[in-house]
This record gives sequence, structure tokens and C-alpha cells, in this order.
Amino acid sequence: MTMNEFDAEVVVVGAGPAGSAIGAYLAQAGHEVIILEKSGFPRDKICGDALTPRAVKEAGYLGMELPESDGWHRNKGLRLIGGGHRLELDWPEIDGTPNYGVTRPRMSMDEAFARHAQRSGARLFEQVRAMSPDIGDDGWIRGVHASGTDHRGRRVGPEAHFRAPIVIAADGVSSRLAVSMGLEKRDDRPMGIAARAYHTTPRHADDYVESWVEMRSTNAAGESETLPGYGWIFPLGDGTVNIGAGLLDSSPQFKSVDLRGMMNQWIADMGHEWGIDETTSLGPIKSAALPMAFNRTPHFHRGLLLVGDSGGMVNPFNGEGIDYALESARIAAEVISTYSRYPQAVMRRRLEEYPALLGDSLGGYFTLGRVFASIIGHPALMQFGIKYGMGVDVVMEFVVKLLANLYRDPKVSEADLIDRIISALTRIVPATSNV
Repeated sequence: MTMNEFDAEVVVVGAGPAGSAIGAYLAQAGHEVIILEKSGFPRDKICGDALTPRAVKEAGYLGMELPESDGWHRNKGLRLIGGGHRLELDWPEIDGTPNYGVTRPRMSMDEAFARHAQRSGARLFEQVRAMSPDIGDDGWIRGVHASGTDHRGRRVGPEAHFRAPIVIAADGVSSRLAVSMGLEKRDDRPMGIAARAYHTTPRHADDYVESWVEMRSTNAAGESETLPGYGWIFPLGDGTVNIGAGLLDSSPQFKSVDLRGMMNQWIADMGHEWGIDETTSLGPIKSAALPMAFNRTPHFHRGLLLVGDSGGMVNPFNGEGIDYALESARIAAEVISTYSRYPQAVMRRRLEEYPALLGDSLGGYFTLGRVFASIIGHPALMQFGIKYGMGVDVVMEFVVKLLANLYRDPKVSEADLIDRIISALTRIVPATSNV
């Protein structure tokens, strides 16, 4: 059987938000780009289905519009519940950043990003799985060997060879491509696990996304007890909500907790607030890993650039990944577009700027997040902070800005004391993607 051969300037493996975004950016800049997606659209992704204002801003850079008529449901802030407190906090007003977030089921959200990449000029191959890297004699990647897949993602052929001097790993938390190039995940980074399900609810159009920083349940003796982890409820505006729970590996219960059981218990105790129970469920609870704080490095390695989850770009503060998928794609695209047509030796050397720029942008904040992940792994400290912090307005303003990474940079805009404190904290910790 003759193998199909395809050539491009850049091959992107994975058509989630990160892969579709970098494909769109490069195509818009006039580059020949191929994106490979092992599944066919529409396809699901286990996630919270929410874009914070930072992610909405990144979608704007990409040239995407997010109208409610296309299924993007707007929210105006965050409702925090814990320690006997219930706070509704609007997203902060920051110049250049929208003051709203949006939600949309990943089943259609990811396809929206992928189709935008196609309209921008990228060639999208659906149901094509990258099986292995094509590595030259000099040890640098020069493309991927791939195979067709069926609707379940199983390899069925035909085989194909996609060649390019630059390859992007946007294939998620497991990143088979990165692993095959010798890039394993780092054990000195926090890892999370999250479970989510969809329910119908009369409150599907609520104006706030909801976060339970303290999840409590009633045990067999009728006593209230704290459940490990945190919970979320994201209204989708289509008659449903995305409801989920997450846990960090810094928690002492990480290896032993039944996350699905914990979530069912939480829903049973709080579901009356949203009109949800076992009868409103639209499917099983599904779970996935959350790779945090640059848990796979370096982000450029012998012609391979890592973006999004493949490079561990999930926020340790809140489990958000789409924002950082889009941001890393933008930074990588800028470097590639600048240097991809230089002589090979110069291009390869200049692409090393990508991890440095990524570290400058996110390194300090993610390092701060690693400290946060370590602290909340101590239940007593977490309970103390919830009990006494949630009743103080200025503390909660600080928390929301820090957790959502929404603060003014004092170097470029007018900033208040909270903005200055967060900015200072991110500067005094190591700001590199590789430490």
C-alpha cells in the first residue's frame, strides 16, 4: 500500500483550543499549516466548559466572536461558597480585558475553534492519529507518521506521512508525541484530577459561575463533614449546567478518594439549590487529569513545541486550562511566524525564544500556584483560610483576582494595591517555564 505524503511548514498534532488556535494564527500569517485530530467533530472533552475573561480576551486576539446566538452563554462573575459564606463577585474591570466570561459545552466549543482554524486557512485532517515522530539523522523531528482512525479513535488506516520542519504537540495531558520525543511529565509539579457531569436545571441561565471552595456533606450519623477538593457549577444557558469536582495531589486523600462518589454525595446534599438530582443527570460522571504549572518541559525540544495541556499549562489556582492553551498558542505562533523562514540553523536557535517568552508570561504566576497547591494540601490551613478569609471583602477581592489571574500590570496601566501585590508576588518567584 502506498503511503500518503503531505508537506507543510508546520504540522500541529491535536485540534483542541491550543492546536486550533496556533493553526489559525499561523494560517492567518500566510503559513502552510496542517492540523491532525484523532477524533471527528463534534467530540467531547472532560472539562469545566468555561472561558474566564482572560480566555475571552485571547479568543478576541484570535479573531473569534463569541455571540450568545451561537451558544456562548455569558456570565458576569463568580459566586464563592464556603465557611458559611456566599459571595457574588463580579469579574474585575481591567483595561483591555472583557468584564465577562462565557460557557459552552466542549462538544461544540472545540469544534468552533477548529472550524475557525479552517476558515483561517489551516488544513484540518479529522480522524487521523499521529502514531510516531519522524526523526532525522540529526535527532530533530521533521514530521509525523499517522494513521486513519474510526469513530472510536481506533487505528484503521490508511497510513500517512506528514512532513514539516516544525511540529506542534497539542495532543493533551498524555501527549504521546512529546513522550515519544523523550519528554515525560515532571513529578515536582502539582497534578489535579477532575470529574464532571451534565444536568438539566431551571437555573441554566444563571449570571454567575459557582465555585464551592468548601464541600460539605452529611454522614450516616447526621453530622456535617468536609469533603476533600472543590466543586463547580457552570450554567450553560441551554437548559443544562456543567457540574464537577476537583482534587489536587497535594491533598492527603488524593490516592484514596472516590471522586465520583464524592461528587454524588455533594450533589445529593446541595442539589436542591439548583433543582438537580439523579433524575436530572444527562449521562455518566467522567474524570480526567489536570496537568498543572508546566509539568512537562522543555517546551521546545529538537523541533517540537509544546502548547496547552501537552506542556502542563493548567492554572494550579483554579484548574483552568483553555486560557493558557490559547495564550501559549499565540506566543508560539509569534515566534514561529518570525523565524520559520530563516535559514535552518538560525531558525532552530531562534525557536528557543518560545520557552523563555512563555516563562516570562506565565512562569512566575505558575510558580506561585505551586506554593498555593502545597498550602491547600494541608486541611487545617485551608479551613482556617476559608473560615476567616471569606468574611473580609478586601481578602476576597484579592483571592478572585489571584485565582483568575485577573489583575492590572502596574507597568502598563493604573493599578490598585491588590494589583500591585499580586504583580510583585509573581515577579519575586522564578519566572521561567523550565524550573
